[in-house]
Amino acid sequence: MAQVRPFRALRYSPAAGPLERLVAPPYDVISPGERERYLALDPHNVVHLTLPDSEEEAARNLRAWEAEGVLAREGEPTVWALSQTYTGPDGVERTRNGLVVTLRLEPYESQVVLPHERTHAGPKEGRLRLLRATRTQVEPIFLLHDGDPVELPGREPDLAGGGDRLWRLEDDPGRSFAGAQLLIADGHHRYETALAFHEEDGTEASAWMMVVLVSTREEGLTIFPTHRLAESLNGVRGTPIEEPGDELPGVVLYRGGGYELVEGDGLDVEVVDALAPRGITYTPQRGEAVAAVDRGEVEAAFLLRPTPIEDVFARAREGRVLPQKTTYFFPKLTSGLLFQPLD
Repeated sequence: MAQVRPFRALRYSPAAGPLERLVAPPYDVISPGERERYLALDPHNVVHLTLPDSEEEAARNLRAWEAEGVLAREGEPTVWALSQTYTGPDGVERTRNGLVVTLRLEPYESQVVLPHERTHAGPKEGRLRLLRATRTQVEPIFLLHDGDPVELPGREPDLAGGGDRLWRLEDDPGRSFAGAQLLIADGHHRYETALAFHEEDGTEASAWMMVVLVSTREEGLTIFPTHRLAESLNGVRGTPIEEPGDELPGVVLYRGGGYELVEGDGLDVEVVDALAPRGITYTPQRGEAVAAVDRGEVEAAFLLRPTPIEDVFARAREGRVLPQKTTYFFPKLTSGLLFQPLD
């Protein structure tokens, strides 16, 4: 049974300045150059917390910012409606809505929270050190459910910055999610980190995690593909085809200036995974994938179709974990809108 509830958020106060200068994408999509840009943008930018020079520095910043009034705690536990307006990689403007709540952590074995991708130890170790030092969830994770989409209030938002808008809601959605299964769309490493921290911390506060819940029926929910770049093909062969249009006919291999259709069973990501190419890196941009091959940086690129969310959910319910970066949910959630203290 999924348990969700309102929480008493920590957030930037009006005295901190415009939210656009304070927020940033999640830690795991920020390049070293982008990190330096966000750090220089504002002394209170959230990247000082999510990608600090040290975990101790992040903890000091949190304490100092709250003492100085840069950060303020909400007076009452609240559920928030979140709306993000964005332009996708396809150039189309959309709006995606969800709920910001705290979720009681459950091990995967309980089948309440379902993973769909494999994780790696390195990122979890760094996030665990940060959580120990700050005792604060500094970024939400993104979960999907099969219930109704959120209805936004017909009034001005309580917080707004860039394409993000937030409204405080009076209703407690706990009963709506009592029988729900939740699929991790983005944030596998942080969810597993929160589980590990709660196991060692043992407090009731650490049993809860800040999440954004988005309905699979949400009109603005879009999945884009993540194409694979391969340093070595490991003997992979395909059938030569003409350059495909926007709608790919299947897994398409690009190398040496030509395109090939690759046969295989399963989702596109599963087909490529079974072929075991070496030295895989990723890009959501088809043009960049082709250009990397033309520049001689990699031997080939596997161009993929978006993974249907119903297939991801079905495999997750069967306990099957898909290859890394099976899904590319765009946009990423914005970090810095709300924080969840664990004290």
